[in-house]
Amino acid sequence: MPSAEGAPVSDAEAAELFAPLRDRAGVALAVSGGPDSSALLILYARAARVDPRLPQAFVLTVDHRLRPEAAAEARAVAALAARHGLPHRTLVREGDKPAANLQAEARRARYDLLFDAARDLGLDAVVTAHHAEDQAETFLARLARGSGVVGLAAMARARTIDGLMLFRPFLDLAKARLAATLVDAGESWIEDPSNRDPRFDRVRLRDAAPLLADLGLTRDRLTATARAMARAAAAIEGEVEAAIRDFVVVHDGG
Repeated sequence: MPSAEGAPVSDAEAAELFAPLRDRAGVALAVSGGPDSSALLILYARAARVDPRLPQAFVLTVDHRLRPEAAAEARAVAALAARHGLPHRTLVREGDKPAANLQAEARRARYDLLFDAARDLGLDAVVTAHHAEDQAETFLARLARGSGVVGLAAMARARTIDGLMLFRPFLDLAKARLAATLVDAGESWIEDPSNRDPRFDRVRLRDAAPLLADLGLTRDRLTATARAMARAAAAIEGEVEAAIRDFVVVHDGG
């Protein structure tokens, strides 16, 4: 019997995780072929069978043209989507690639491509597979940059960007549960070599996780702190909005 930390995500649990998407016109699932996003694809397909109120999903894969294997990996995602009854599109990043800040620039380009494709397809939500370990790493990365309350709130489960919803249903799930879901389904996944490249800050943070946990900075403690910062940021924002409402006069002259 697997522990709760390593138990596969059930279809009913997946349906609850995706429930906030019920009123959307359609959703774009960002799937690279790694374990997390592959689990996102499978779990959404299963959840939609459990809950018919969930909207149609379209699987999107971004090929940054940074590795020769990427095109074959996108085809593997297309095959996985087809096995689970979901349409798929590969989005290719054209133009020159940056020489510095490679991961940050790739992340920015990825979201631009995903949001543009979602609009083109008439979808109004983009769903990613960020999980609890990602949340902890984001908190640490922003702490290292000296972020304040808003930055240390890390990733929000749902936010609106240019009229589209960005939704991260797995932020409270351990990465091990997503991998266990794929193993239980008999599905394989792709390992991106950049996830082991120590040139990147996130890889070094990941490698430091056991030492940090020994010092009390466990994944669960870091994500709990991020949630506390999110509540503090919301309270500050509420006070600012109240002050503007009560004390600011907007004049036609500007």
